[in-house]
Amino acid sequence: MIVLVTGASGFLGRAVAAELVGAGHEVRTMQRRPSRVTGATDVLGSLTDDDLVARAVDGAEGVVHLAAKVSLAGAPREFTAVNVDGTRSLLDAAERAGVTRFVQVSSPSVAHTGSAIAGAGADPADPVRARGDYARTKAEAELLSLARDSTAMHVVAVRPHLVWGPGDTQLVDRIVDRARRGRLPLLNGGTALIDSTYVDNAASGIVAALHRAHDAHGRAFVLTNGEPRPVGDLLAGICLAAGVRPPRWSVPAGLGRAAGSLIERAWALRPGADEPPMTRFLAEQLSTAHWFDQTETRRALAWTPEVSIGEGLRRLAASYGGTRRA
Repeated sequence: MIVLVTGASGFLGRAVAAELVGAGHEVRTMQRRPSRVTGATDVLGSLTDDDLVARAVDGAEGVVHLAAKVSLAGAPREFTAVNVDGTRSLLDAAERAGVTRFVQVSSPSVAHTGSAIAGAGADPADPVRARGDYARTKAEAELLSLARDSTAMHVVAVRPHLVWGPGDTQLVDRIVDRARRGRLPLLNGGTALIDSTYVDNAASGIVAALHRAHDAHGRAFVLTNGEPRPVGDLLAGICLAAGVRPPRWSVPAGLGRAAGSLIERAWALRPGADEPPMTRFLAEQLSTAHWFDQTETRRALAWTPEVSIGEGLRRLAASYGGTRRA
């Protein structure tokens, strides 16, 4: 089928577009920068351009929507313009174009209210209690998308959790950079149990949602490797793969959250060039359990992850030239 992928210049979007090309689909991508996906046709522009969105989706049978403003800081109106209004524009265009399958790539943060998550499924998105503008607007976008589910256009929401792998300039690069500079603390010793998702598994799961949309539509699914690990172990694995010393110093979670709140206020007054080093949301993520029951996800999407965390870390090390610190 002809499939439009938005946000294919990003780490996960590029992997999804490549997976679709490999599966034999005719792939069209839409984002601000070239996707660099061999075999895909790029449409360059923004979700805020309604005419361009309409042209991008024209003739497509399927849409996989990944484009979003992803940040721990920024003006609320910017998150709303891209994540909410942009999603609404894409949904409108998809309905007019006769799209029959629509996958909204969401985030587990849409249902995270600050407390621990242990073995939960995909609880309803909650923009009122979501933590921060990114989570709030992604929750609104997921609700908008699922509300458009119909017999004509089947909509599925997929929430990949903590996606990482070779080439990741967001999570992996920032972990490695901060660890190298000695600025990556563990909160409460890094004992919180968390799920994560190797990038190839996230891509194949999203494509499975597209293929299974006629059976799984109208629902949201959290997508992970299904291998919960203490956050300190995962951080150490990533650091060792990159050849840097893992974090060894720990601070109480309460102190991390308080510091995150102060840094957020300072960033709002004088934004830095990079993401803030800590926010309250990030402190919560590093200090509370968040792992998910994958039984229903795997059943409904007829999908299982193929790359274990151990194998993913080996591939990550190979991408750094195989360097490991003794």
